[in-house]
Amino acid sequence: MEKKLRLEVCAFHIESCIIAEKAGAYRVELCDNPIEGGTTPSYGTIKKVREQISIRLYPILRPRSGSYYYSDEEFDILKEDILICRELGCDGISVGVQTIDAVIDKERMKRVVDWAGPMGVTCNRVFDCAPDPYVALEDIIACGCERVLTSGQESGAPQAGTVLAKLVEQAGDRISIMPGAGVNSSNLAALIHECGAYEYHASARKKADNPVRYINARVSDYGNVYIADEQEVSAMVAVLNNASGEQA
Repeated sequence: MEKKLRLEVCAFHIESCIIAEKAGAYRVELCDNPIEGGTTPSYGTIKKVREQISIRLYPILRPRSGSYYYSDEEFDILKEDILICRELGCDGISVGVQTIDAVIDKERMKRVVDWAGPMGVTCNRVFDCAPDPYVALEDIIACGCERVLTSGQESGAPQAGTVLAKLVEQAGDRISIMPGAGVNSSNLAALIHECGAYEYHASARKKADNPVRYINARVSDYGNVYIADEQEVSAMVAVLNNASGEQA
C-alpha cells in the first residue's frame, strides 16, 4: 500500500502556521530567524501556535545559528527546550547534533530522542553537513529518529534527485527521507518522480509588507517578515495529492 504524500511547511510565525493548516499542509516546522537557517522559537510562540492549529507541530530546536556542535551549556538548553515542547503538547521536534568532525553525534542524539519521547524527532539539516550522507543516515536510524530533513547535501533538493533517490532506497521503511530547500510547486512533481520520497518540506514564503504607517529609512534593523504564501502551499498540496492518486 502506497503512503499518502505529505507537505511540511517551515513557518516563521503564527500567521504562517494558520495559513499552512488552511492550505492543507500536514505538519508545521516552527522556526525563528529565517535568515540564519532557523533557530528555536520562543515559549510564547510555541504555546500560541499549539492553541491555534490542529495539524502536527514540530518546533525546530536550535539554540543558535552556525554549526550544530554544541557546548555542554547549549546542550542543556536543548534539553530544557525539549521538555518545554513536551509540556506544550507538540507532536515532535526538529533537531540535530554533530561532533567536532561534523559526523552525527550518536550519543547525544540518542539522549535527545529519549528526552523527547513520546514526541517524534526529525533530524534536521545537520545531516547535510555530514561528510558521508550514507553513513550519517545509518547513524540517525540507530538513534531512533523518524525522519531526515535533507537537501541531498546540495544547496537545494531539486538539484540532488539522484542522491535523494539513493537515500530513499537505503532508508526503506526504517525512516522517512524528507527533501527540503528550494522545493516549490514548479519543481515538486519532477522531484517526486525522481526520488520517490513521500514527505516534502518547503517554506513557500514571501516577504510581507510592513504595515506601519511611518518608516524611518535611516534605521536598518527593521528586518523583514516572511509569511507563507497560501496559494503556493495550496498548489504544492495539489501536486502531492495528484501524485498520491497516481500511486493508488
